Amino acid sequence: MACTFGMAPSSFIAVPEGPPVNASKMPAGNITHIIPIENIPPFGMCMSPTNPQVAAATTAALGVLTPMPCIPVIPDPWSPGNPTVMVNKMPALNNTCMCTCTWGGVITFTEAGQMTVMD
Repeated sequence: MACTFGMAPSSFIAVPEGPPVNASKMPAGNITHIIPIENIPPFGMCMSPTNPQVAAATTAALGVLTPMPCIPVIPDPWSPGNPTVMVNKMPALNNTCMCTCTWGGVITFTEAGQMTVMD
């Protein structure tokens, strides 16, 4: 995954909220998997001027943008989700899903979680 205000990539973590559902032998996620750290790990340092920690550090540095550690704050589910595939009664995630951090970053998948392995 990537965040428009993050300085490093991150990997989605599907944590089952019911019976585990696997896709390509890995846990599948749904649109409600938005818990910071548990589902959406940090993206290194945050560069969003609306993040209070970044704003305070930037002010202390006399206006020079000063990134601070990323702690994603996700208020809404991933969208759009896959309405034809359900994971624990909610639309499944796919590589077109995105969500928005409270600090303005847009989080997207940079690589599909499922891969077809050719034998």
